[in-house]
Amino acid sequence: SDDAAGLAIGTRVQSDVTVLQQAATNASHGSSILQAADGGAARVADILQRMKSLTAQSLSGAVTDSERSYIDAEFQQLIDEIDDIATGTRFNGQSLLDGTSDFAASAGVDFLVGTDAAVDVLSVNIASLDTTTLTVGGTDVTTASAAQTAAAAIDVAIDAVSTARAELGAQMSRFDYRGQMIETSIENLDAAQSAIMDVDVAEEQSRLTAAEVLTDASVSALAHANDMASRLLNLMR
Repeated sequence: SDDAAGLAIGTRVQSDVTVLQQAATNASHGSSILQAADGGAARVADILQRMKSLTAQSLSGAVTDSERSYIDAEFQQLIDEIDDIATGTRFNGQSLLDGTSDFAASAGVDFLVGTDAAVDVLSVNIASLDTTTLTVGGTDVTTASAAQTAAAAIDVAIDAVSTARAELGAQMSRFDYRGQMIETSIENLDAAQSAIMDVDVAEEQSRLTAAEVLTDASVSALAHANDMASRLLNLMR
């Protein structure tokens, strides 16, 4: 009743603060998912570098096809490992890099990072990095010509992984900045709500002091009145 309009505004501001607190958590989750995906992508990039080295070794004139078969044994294991990493890089039970999760869809997955569900949304989209997508599946280094073909495919795969990691990094950067903005907004809205709804401590302290003075004066006056009545009775006796 003291300030009905202020109550309505303050309640709306508190509602926004509550949503923003969850939005901050959403932004943190989005960043965590991207970090997990980038960790797997980094390992895929390392494997591709090793595979490129094996193709170069196979292309040496100092080795025979028999020795190339030994080189190819490691090469095939590394191909399998890329697929295992793509499947094993998970968040909340979803494989992030094998193209099976919702994050691999063209639209990605939306995260609410504000108070407006229609506008304050960031999408997470993660490229598939399995051997089929990277076009290195089925390659080998058992012969010099096969090694040349594999080397060309690996170059394409390295570029694809580098592009995917750049996109992941760009999305992480955006989530980090949005998270900082949300924290600033929460702080400012808390201050605004406090200005509208919180009590003015100095004013209320002044009122309390004035009330205490009046109470003390009333008690003193009552005590004085009682004392006068007692004296009158004594005189009448």
